[in-house]
Amino acid sequence: MRKEEKMMDNKEIPYKIYLEEHEMPKQWYNLRADMKNKPAPLLNPGTGKPVTLEEMSGIFCEELAKQELDDQTPYIDIPDEILQFYKMYRPAPLVRAYHLEKYLNTPAKIYYKFEGNNTSGSHKLNSAIAQAYYAKKQGLKGVTTETGAGQWGTALSMACAFLGLDCQVYMVKVSYEQKPFRREVMRTYGADVTPSPSDKTEVGRKIRAQFPDTNGSLGCAISEAVEAAVTQEGYRYVLGSVLTQVLIHQSVIGLETKIALDKYGEKPDIIIGCAGGGSNLGGLIAPFMGEKLRGEADYRVIAVEPASCPSFTRGTYAYDFCDTGAICPLAKMYTLGSSFMPAPNHAGGLRYHGMSSVLSQLYDDNYMEAVSVTQTEVFEAAEQFARVEGILPAPESSHAIRVAMDEAIRCRETGEEKTILFGLTGTGYFDMYAYEKFNDGEMENYTLTDEEIAESIAKLPKVPGQE
Repeated sequence: MRKEEKMMDNKEIPYKIYLEEHEMPKQWYNLRADMKNKPAPLLNPGTGKPVTLEEMSGIFCEELAKQELDDQTPYIDIPDEILQFYKMYRPAPLVRAYHLEKYLNTPAKIYYKFEGNNTSGSHKLNSAIAQAYYAKKQGLKGVTTETGAGQWGTALSMACAFLGLDCQVYMVKVSYEQKPFRREVMRTYGADVTPSPSDKTEVGRKIRAQFPDTNGSLGCAISEAVEAAVTQEGYRYVLGSVLTQVLIHQSVIGLETKIALDKYGEKPDIIIGCAGGGSNLGGLIAPFMGEKLRGEADYRVIAVEPASCPSFTRGTYAYDFCDTGAICPLAKMYTLGSSFMPAPNHAGGLRYHGMSSVLSQLYDDNYMEAVSVTQTEVFEAAEQFARVEGILPAPESSHAIRVAMDEAIRCRETGEEKTILFGLTGTGYFDMYAYEKFNDGEMENYTLTDEEIAESIAKLPKVPGQE
């Protein structure tokens, strides 16, 4: 499919420009518009009523708040300024994993959408530039956020530097300590990075007092970032996953993937993505799930999560706080409880207690399935992939690799010639501490007990109609 130049209207057009014009979408896709069962609304924890645009605009940029509440508009135009930024690294490659297929001796075709070909090293930049753009357009001074593995914080710091915005990042403590180079990339782009929970915020001090030995969590960091936003004039909070506005921006992943597969004449049988909060999985599956919802096609969709933080596979579908400090709106989602403190596994971007409301509704309606895997299984797959495909994958992405390989092996055993698509969300070059632990045989698996989950679920907020 790749050529150095294309012929159109008897004029030679450089390949890069051709791709930009014909393979990069000009609109985001809002999956909720095609959902018969819409995700339950966010609730104001004080009133128990759906959050209004005015209330949400006190935390988020106004345009982003509108996107968050809009479950009717199927396509949203991508502003030209964002499109121009996207052109620096999009369209992202869709790769046929020939070497992996050969290594596994499988009749399956394996494709992966690679989102690590930008300086931030992940798919997170797709939404970071959008959220920073709307903040700048609103005339704000800066934004606050949280980050787990550091990919989102890196992406947002890049976007803010590009647009001249202040960027304050609360980084999960265990990742702050394990991934100093990711932290330094953020600082290089001008971001202020704080390990969370911290003493900078009231909620951070409260969490530290309650859990003095905590390694932190995304829920903790979200609480601090929200408090920092609402207590500083000219600032708003932005989030790298979970929210439906983020899934809208990340739909460029799936839209590009479908354009490329259609050109190949390919249709995936199985679509696989890692699942922490839902941003990359939701973005990858968006147009395919839209077809499934409309009855135009069928796909098997698999969400993969860590056994140490299994929101889908062992969580409860209920209203819960999006953050540990219980200051954010309530979202109906699959959750382990906002007070849940995950074990310090090495896939920092997947250490979140809940899951996107959109994906939670789809999962509850049986449009997709979920599996959990241990981190030693994940790193075994990551190293095998790196050796045959030449890319060192992020630990988060490697959850999808693990299950993609398992499905390909199953095809080898059954003789089925299926087409498998998975999302390679980013690179793992800032995760060498984790690879070192695995290579030295020091990596340990942690699987939650039923008692631990029950203890956290027992603390779910009381919402009318929720047992």
